[in-house]
Amino acid sequence: MSSHREAPEIAKDPVADSADVYAFRDRNDPDFVTIIATYVPLQDPASGPNFFEFGDDVKYDINISNSGDAQADITYSFRFTTEITNPDTFLYNNGQVTSLDDANLIRRQTYTVTRTKRGGRPKVLGRGLRVPPCNVGPRSTPDYEKNLGAPAVRTLNDGATKVFAGQRRDGFWVDLGSIFDLGGLRPLNEAHLIPLAKENGVNSLVNVNVHAIALQVRISDLTASGSGAPAADSPDAVIGVWTAASRQRVRVFDNTTKTYVGHGKFTQVSRLGNPLFNEVLVPMSRKDEWNADTPDQDSEYADGVNSPELQALLPFLYPGAFPNLDAYDKPRADLNAILLTGIPSGVVPGFQNNTGATEADFLRLNVAVDPSPYPNRLGLVAGDPAGFPNGRRVTDDVVTIELRAIAGLTIPLVDPTYTVDAVVNSVADGTRPEPFLKKFPYLNTPASGYDVP
Repeated sequence: MSSHREAPEIAKDPVADSADVYAFRDRNDPDFVTIIATYVPLQDPASGPNFFEFGDDVKYDINISNSGDAQADITYSFRFTTEITNPDTFLYNNGQVTSLDDANLIRRQTYTVTRTKRGGRPKVLGRGLRVPPCNVGPRSTPDYEKNLGAPAVRTLNDGATKVFAGQRRDGFWVDLGSIFDLGGLRPLNEAHLIPLAKENGVNSLVNVNVHAIALQVRISDLTASGSGAPAADSPDAVIGVWTAASRQRVRVFDNTTKTYVGHGKFTQVSRLGNPLFNEVLVPMSRKDEWNADTPDQDSEYADGVNSPELQALLPFLYPGAFPNLDAYDKPRADLNAILLTGIPSGVVPGFQNNTGATEADFLRLNVAVDPSPYPNRLGLVAGDPAGFPNGRRVTDDVVTIELRAIAGLTIPLVDPTYTVDAVVNSVADGTRPEPFLKKFPYLNTPASGYDVP
């Protein structure tokens, strides 16, 4: 998965687990960038009576770097508050819930959004914003998107930024059952060291929900200069985006209030930039350390990018299929550029998303690249510069893109003497995405417990 259970400790704390992050120019309003961060992964829709929610004791952050040093220049922070309107019932709701303030919803959440510029004080952009309840089923939450999902999209106090926080259908798709069974790719089953019959991929997340925080922000609010239309070759055009979650150092049960109370500074316990980075490129012994670090420290993890373990595994698991990759012994400068520094000018004609020499794992988005009228799910490697690794759209097939990149597809960008193995364009897990919404917040209506077997 992109970052759903990627590290031993955060897998035990799903409420604070950064699962995915997306950042892209918004096709419906190209003057804006949409950023989506998801948490609380792998939600079984039928998980009542204690349905999923954000953590009151977690600070959720969306970070923007725009100055080239891989540090947060702008941070949007989200804090949640839970209210129980009837302490004498075990129920989540005691009737149909048809609006965000419906009295039948017993356990409800609100949230506050703040924006902080580096060196400045937090500015509250919204307070008391309602989180829609989970999609329980057609009796409890009828017409979910109309009654609860769409009304939860709000405009913040700056008059421009839109926000949504609540349950969504997971937008990531991947064949987990095959990939983690000794690196199996069902379309290439017959070529595997332990061959099986060729099959179509199986999306393991097809009926799984997450909790999402989505922002639609003016480009001029994200760039260092405050410009809404920087030149594409300008450093000002590129922003870095990553998400994080933090907890206070100590949490103590208060016998007076009968609640847990946090004490001390907030400490980061989870983060996410490029999809699958911690999942695939960081060794298990260092995954929890990576989650506690900040992107400007990521040179410590560059070895996993310059010489990825999966590069050595592919020729072993698929004998004879990757002879050129097997023989390639140079550091992977292509992956380093894609994942840690951004692609400099001159590598891909007419494109760059370089953020300087500091090696850092975050999404790099060139905000001067126009949204594609016909998005290609393989993004930049298929000639669509509006897609991953230029930011990340919800429709980008990041599993296939990254598998093919590690398998050698992008080596010729920096080493024209290299010949890509013929099998590389067939490398894929064979899955396809489920539909998305055509407008903000783009991730689709969550699956309900009633409808999922």
